[in-house]
Amino acid sequence: MIAHNYRFGLLGRVRRAIPGIVALGIMATTSVAWSQKHSERKPPELLKAVQVKQENRVISTDEIGSLEGKWTQTSNRTEVLQYAADQAHAACFEEDVFPSAVTCAECHPKHYREWSVSPHAYAQLSPVFNGLFGGLNELTTGTIGDFCLRCHTPVGAALQEDRFMSNMDRHPAAREGITCVVCHRINQPWGKVSGRQALVAGGVDQVIFGNLGSEVLDDVMHNPDKYGVLKTSPDDPSLGRTVHQTSYKFFQLSTPGFCGACHDVLTPSGFRLEDAFSEYKHSPAARDEHLSCQDCHMGKVQGAAAGYLHESVAMVGNVETPPRKRTTHWFAGPDHSVIHPGIYPHNPEAVREEGADDKLAAGLATMREWLQFDHKSDWGKLDFEDSDKDGVQFPDAWMKSRRRIRARQILNQQEELLMQYQRRRAQVLSIGFKLDEVQDLEINRKGIDFRLRMYSGTTGHGVPTGFDGERPIWLQVLVWDREGTVVFRSGDLDPNGDYRDDHSFYVHNGDIPRDRFLLTLQSKFVTRNVRGNEREDILPVPFSLDPISFNRPLVRPFSSLGRPLGARKHKQNIEPCGDRWGSYHVDACNLTGKGPYQISARLVAGMVPVNLVHIVSFAGFDYGMTAREIASGIVAGHLMLHEKQATVHCHE
Repeated sequence: MIAHNYRFGLLGRVRRAIPGIVALGIMATTSVAWSQKHSERKPPELLKAVQVKQENRVISTDEIGSLEGKWTQTSNRTEVLQYAADQAHAACFEEDVFPSAVTCAECHPKHYREWSVSPHAYAQLSPVFNGLFGGLNELTTGTIGDFCLRCHTPVGAALQEDRFMSNMDRHPAAREGITCVVCHRINQPWGKVSGRQALVAGGVDQVIFGNLGSEVLDDVMHNPDKYGVLKTSPDDPSLGRTVHQTSYKFFQLSTPGFCGACHDVLTPSGFRLEDAFSEYKHSPAARDEHLSCQDCHMGKVQGAAAGYLHESVAMVGNVETPPRKRTTHWFAGPDHSVIHPGIYPHNPEAVREEGADDKLAAGLATMREWLQFDHKSDWGKLDFEDSDKDGVQFPDAWMKSRRRIRARQILNQQEELLMQYQRRRAQVLSIGFKLDEVQDLEINRKGIDFRLRMYSGTTGHGVPTGFDGERPIWLQVLVWDREGTVVFRSGDLDPNGDYRDDHSFYVHNGDIPRDRFLLTLQSKFVTRNVRGNEREDILPVPFSLDPISFNRPLVRPFSSLGRPLGARKHKQNIEPCGDRWGSYHVDACNLTGKGPYQISARLVAGMVPVNLVHIVSFAGFDYGMTAREIASGIVAGHLMLHEKQATVHCHE
């Protein structure tokens, strides 16, 4: 497969325009579940006979020794020792060293609700990310290792999970991406390490690290009559709720340097993939206004320094703690979900873990069962359930009408929460990207000329920032006459959902013309080809004559160039307080003479370009999704941030 891809690369990467959106339906391969605990293995005959394991009690070494005289002829010491080790391994998961955010939600429901639909919570669930990670690993013969996972699932990296396993089989906290413990179990400043940080392990009773210390927690612990009985150790025989031992104040948590550990990405080869933190350090927000990342992205208004909420931060024993500064956890940005709403946003009422007791587990269905629920149909709606359903084939998990109705109720809640996030996503993007009125409008014998200006609405960093090489932000411009006939268009999409630039497969194949007036803020990856010169590419992976390509640190310094030799990024984003101009010309031969003419300019933002989905589709996607499904979801999530219009009066 690797040699096959590089053989195509030497000839110039093969591009195909695919009718519809993307006609690639590669199914994701699901690897063996890492959570297939050894405790599920049948115990040896000895332990069946003497019933050593009672109430999930882990067998100690001393107990095993005391049973030597009771061994049966069909048992052996190795088998018993292995079973004991398996039970100890299972106990590690019962007392989780990295608790799920669901545990934190018991006392912090507001934080959990906001976080559950945030890009932080979606970071590891994203099929686009997982497809990109799998594709990059295959193109570099696996030598990028867990580089991407260190930021997208720090818990998964700490637990040394298989890099390519399905999210449906991951540890719950690993599946949650940037979950609670990822930020609140950091006890020292690690610097710009591209996510290579050590998390403090421990159960829910382990200490946490915040920005204010333990004053509120101490008050709660010393008022059992008000807040109920609490305990800070699982060994405590009392019936109280287990909470943190204490909360230490960690100075860096509320500073931009904390965010920079993941939001400044430099690959081992020296390629600068993301530089949001570096942009911030040189911005007016840092230099003159003394604002932090948290001021704009964890306050009342997403994308603006409008202050923080002042309210309770915890609900303990149905009693709210005293009000104080509270940070929001929406973290709204350009990303949005393209997966089944039953499995995202995170919801303990929706998802039940594999193997959990149906009667005791809170979730309605497992992730695999949710994927079988046709949420786009009328399943679970009362009119549908009361109607004749002859000919409708339901999966085994959804045969009961009552269960389908409950699923629809949950989905309605999920979709409402997704809409709340979409409003904040539109808010932060509308603040960051601005569009001026149509300017320098001129009519002459050659046609119509005008200019448009996009400018930055933030002083904190460039726009777009972060993964700007895959952030499509562009102007969509239309001119039409009084009868509605379009005489000019720019920024329109090809049938795949890409704008008509050099990376459109339709443009590459000559099926549609290249958009000469396209104004986009998406940065471009530039790679070195086999002859030593450069070309724009969708992925920052240079082609190699060697079918076995490796990604590793260079043997010589690249500081003199400021970039690695194999690839670089041509930034096209707008610097803080900066702007970009687009000049447009409607040729006279295209005018119909049926004025006046209307000009419409729209500033549109997308999550990622569809061509990225196509180029990594050979690696497959999680949840059994096809490239077509993902591409459709991406295009459906495009946002029109601003629109400006103008009228051109001219003589017929």
